[in-house]
Amino acid sequence: MTATTPPSHARGRFDVWAPRPERVRLLVDGETVPMRRGDDDWWTPDAPVPDGEVDYGYLLDDDPAPRPDPRSRRQPGGVHELSRTHDPSSFAWTDESWTGRQLAGSVIYEMHVGTFTPEGTLDAALGRLDHLVDLGVDLVEVMPVNAFNGTHNWGYDGVAWFAVAESYGGPEAYQRFVDGCHAKGLGVIQDVVHNHLGPSGNYLPLYAPYLKDGRNTWGDLVNLDGDGSAQVRRYILDNVAMWLRDYHVDGLRLDAVHALSDDSEVHLLEEMAVEVAALSAHQRRPLTLIAESDLNDPVMIKPREAGGRGLDAQWSDDYHHAVHVALSGETTGYYADFEPLTALKKVVEQGFFHDGTYSSFRGRDHGVPIDTDHTATWRLVVANQNHDQVGNRAVGDRLSDPAPGHLDDDQLGCAAMLTLLGPFTPMLFQGEEWAASTPFQFFTSHPEPDLGTATAEGRIAEFEQMGWDPAVVPDPQDPATFERSKLDWSEREHGRHARLLDLYRTLGRLRREWPELTDPSFAATRCEVDETARLVVLHRGRLQVVLNLGEVPLEVHTGSGQVLAATASGAELDEQGLLVLPGHAGAVVHA
Repeated sequence: MTATTPPSHARGRFDVWAPRPERVRLLVDGETVPMRRGDDDWWTPDAPVPDGEVDYGYLLDDDPAPRPDPRSRRQPGGVHELSRTHDPSSFAWTDESWTGRQLAGSVIYEMHVGTFTPEGTLDAALGRLDHLVDLGVDLVEVMPVNAFNGTHNWGYDGVAWFAVAESYGGPEAYQRFVDGCHAKGLGVIQDVVHNHLGPSGNYLPLYAPYLKDGRNTWGDLVNLDGDGSAQVRRYILDNVAMWLRDYHVDGLRLDAVHALSDDSEVHLLEEMAVEVAALSAHQRRPLTLIAESDLNDPVMIKPREAGGRGLDAQWSDDYHHAVHVALSGETTGYYADFEPLTALKKVVEQGFFHDGTYSSFRGRDHGVPIDTDHTATWRLVVANQNHDQVGNRAVGDRLSDPAPGHLDDDQLGCAAMLTLLGPFTPMLFQGEEWAASTPFQFFTSHPEPDLGTATAEGRIAEFEQMGWDPAVVPDPQDPATFERSKLDWSEREHGRHARLLDLYRTLGRLRREWPELTDPSFAATRCEVDETARLVVLHRGRLQVVLNLGEVPLEVHTGSGQVLAATASGAELDEQGLLVLPGHAGAVVHA
């Protein structure tokens, strides 16, 4: 078993763990201060240090270049420059009465700070919170905001895990954002990346064995189980606590946990769950951990008492794939196995499609079944679009892209119904609620030309298995790629955009009004499909979600009642309970 050290928040603000160098000096406020080494390889200033906000870095051995603090709270000059101190306790919070938001029954909204508004800042995002409240959102999931190299980035190239990117406004802007969300009744989930570090500005190996031999898809493996790993694990656990304690965040989305290489007796994720549960008990508000996992293994959400990791929820990409294929007909790459409508039926009723079945994309059996008798449906977070499933397409095209072959207004409404009215925790991706015409493309701003070229070439190689044309892949380094990915908020006010937004708001209201739409039992949802007619019916208590995914109109006997919501082309229900749906249309019926 790997023993993890106690929390490090009680150490001095200039203390640093650095077992590798033989000498460490502190450069602070323009002066060099000697440091002494402790028995635990933590270094402490050996002379007086200044108070207040100051810039600082560390001189390692005889290297004349100061390096930033591994636990830096600010990098005002970029990830290669000096760190700057920041006291999170100096912020005047106004959320004393905030009691949190539980994940069960909630709607999540995923946003990228840099493209959510024209300004691309946390303060600008504050001005759009009323839109989310009107939409029926409960939790705002913010894509990674920690410091990265360059001016703009998706966030998954971060290297300073404790620092909020200055281009977004820095740590105080982040505190204002969370405080403002809480004032509007919105919780905040922060997306964090602990499975790799970005390709530029990672100075951690100069200090200590933060990394180990081997690589995952995105970089060198983090050392979670080798020599020195106790302090590396503490580094991550302290980072988790920072978001929840210093920034009052309500939950974390844990990026790609399948890439965490940990053979310890107690997995890092379980240890994380233990510490977050303790903090939640102390703060007396729910604190949520959501795993992005490619394993399709419910061990992530199984309670620790039953031998699981004890996390609260995990993403289910299978649900996205089944919905995407059912509506778009696209079957390239990993979509191939989801072609029949029975795939959609299976994920609705059982959570995963690949639960020990053969995955043609992977070339092997994949997944583990969910114990549907004892698992709550809200523990699976689902979406019909998200940053990965849009941004990792060749041109970053959304389902609402106006180009031929994409979904019409009725199909977009059906996608919304499947996500918001299905049995799982729905997550919306910024702009989907008004059929945003702007793409969400993959963008970077690496100052190093070679790194920019390697990133662009890597993107093209990634798309080979999906059969997408590499010639149309936009250059991630081109500033226009970033600019065209910004939302156009004026679209909401007219035409198809306004009509779809109205439907999303209606569906959000129905979720709050009808308890069967948030019933957490797998047994409470039944899905019928007719492959020939392309008909899908979700039975949710007194409600039926009826979707005609085919081209021709359908007549469906639902029983007498009323239509509570319908997609753009409408629906007619007569007194005998005969529902008439145009092609591609959907309706919610109270029978």
